[in-house]
Amino acid sequence: MRAHLARVDAVIVQAVIAGALSFSHLHDLAEAAGQGGWKAWAYPISVDLLLVAAWRRMREQQRAGHPAGGPRLWFLVALAASLGANVATAGLLDLDDVPASLRVVVAGWPAVAFFGGTLLAHTPRTPKEPTAPEPAETAPGVDEPDRDALPPPPTEPVADEPPASLGTDPPPAPAIVLPPALVDRVQALAEEHRATTGQAADPDAVRARLGLPPSMTPSVAAHL
Repeated sequence: MRAHLARVDAVIVQAVIAGALSFSHLHDLAEAAGQGGWKAWAYPISVDLLLVAAWRRMREQQRAGHPAGGPRLWFLVALAASLGANVATAGLLDLDDVPASLRVVVAGWPAVAFFGGTLLAHTPRTPKEPTAPEPAETAPGVDEPDRDALPPPPTEPVADEPPASLGTDPPPAPAIVLPPALVDRVQALAEEHRATTGQAADPDAVRARLGLPPSMTPSVAAHL
């Protein structure tokens, strides 16, 4: 436990030292490039924030198994700005006579940092794919029942159906009973037909003259 704490403390101390030196170098370079007052202190904060944001987004993309080219690009841009300031303030650059190109780079850094930070902040995060649930394991010592050894489910008795009659015609429908007035009318038409033609009247013809449906032909024939 103590060894782990010692390693963590050493890393934290080293990070604080490196951050303080980089912060100081960026401040000195910005001030030498004409950014005085509070503006010189804002430059190292901008570089460090972009560096940390790009690192975190790059790690998230890598854990999700997706390409992290965009975050890696902005991480390298912020790292180059920090390393450039460290090297430039190491005596290789005359801070009293900064070249015009470096002044342009320092003056344009806020726009570049804002653009990179906006892309990192508004890039949609990739949702994690749901994992399929693992099959439940049987508790040790408990045997699963053999499905083949189980008795078959009970079957419900089927009611006996009457055998269908083969080759038999359905019984004829009973004749409809006609009212007395209609019976008299049928017989009158039959007598009129017999007196005119000398033949028995046809039940269909009588039924048609009375305007009855075809189903009433047997009833008409019963009274002829």
